[in-house]
Amino acid sequence: MEVEQPATTHPVDVHQGLHSELGALRGEHPGRVRNPVIKVVGLGRLDFVKPDLDRAERFARDFGLVVHERTPDRLTLRGTWAASPCTVIHRGRHARFVGPTFVAESVSDVRRLARWDGANVLPFGSGQAVQLADPSGIPVRVVAGLRRPDALDERAPLSLNTGTNPVRLNTPQRVPRAAPEVQRLGHVVLETTRFQRALSWYLEALGLIVSDFLYLDDLRDRGPTMAFLRCDLGSSPADHHTLAMHLGPRTGYVHSAYQVTDLDAVAAGGEFLSERGYRRVWGIGRHIQGSQIFDYWRDPDRMMVEHYADGDLFDSTLEPGWAPMSASGLAQWGPPVSRHFLGTNPSPGMVATLLKALRDEGNDIDRNTVKALAKAMAA
Repeated sequence: MEVEQPATTHPVDVHQGLHSELGALRGEHPGRVRNPVIKVVGLGRLDFVKPDLDRAERFARDFGLVVHERTPDRLTLRGTWAASPCTVIHRGRHARFVGPTFVAESVSDVRRLARWDGANVLPFGSGQAVQLADPSGIPVRVVAGLRRPDALDERAPLSLNTGTNPVRLNTPQRVPRAAPEVQRLGHVVLETTRFQRALSWYLEALGLIVSDFLYLDDLRDRGPTMAFLRCDLGSSPADHHTLAMHLGPRTGYVHSAYQVTDLDAVAAGGEFLSERGYRRVWGIGRHIQGSQIFDYWRDPDRMMVEHYADGDLFDSTLEPGWAPMSASGLAQWGPPVSRHFLGTNPSPGMVATLLKALRDEGNDIDRNTVKALAKAMAA
């Protein structure tokens, strides 16, 4: 099967004047490779380990996910859309993130990726998969051929009266305060000490392309330190980011995001979670990169998860935006970003992690990047 080439039309810049006055500088990262091994078409699922599956299930239901399957040692969760289960939680001693599973267009793509990596193709449910590891050491599975369960019933988006175009007449708006209906898994955000190599790997191996880059103002010459990557679906629209990665002193999971139908689902769902004693991390607001209306929470195992609605969709013609990384640049509107979201509350564990990262010569972290990152998160 011939690998699809990037669009021949010149990419368009929709970011100019919005994210950065300068945009990309000459010779900066193009945000894509010409001939990737394959082009994944979506993010399929995330795997976690947690010690208490009953507690995990209670939170998942309150958050708006639907239980697809439950055994003594595994909890499988889905959204309302016709898609394979999006979250799988395995019973284990300590809570941790295992890794993401991306969806390939075909089994032949899975086989091509396996040959490129020197890995084996293995049966996986109704399909086939290859298990890889990115340069950060994070396990990455790519699968194709999975059957999709049927869609579930859900509330339609609300009709809104806007300006001179009212559409809702003689009908009050009454949204139930209940668990929102999660439609699907949208994206995962990862932190890595080896950002440049990890970025190159996801572009080459999985064919992802960059929607937005963030850089450190004092270290622009070192290139980007965060990237929002989307699937390259050609002329078909794709989520602004399926994967986001940023440079930091540790490697692993930051948060995952789940789409709900509209702003009222985000807001009413947040009230529902608050009433049940869960802790909001940050929200409600609207992001800049991706434009999502967001609301962030911690589950009982301190994993951060996001409800979102109204995210950007880009086709393959848009080139990356460039903007300085800063705490104040994370949202168009909303409450000030919390230290809890940024992970900047000092602790002995954080200091130990930072010192370990500085000692490893294979990392992209040094004292200058630590200073620049601290400055950006205080801006």
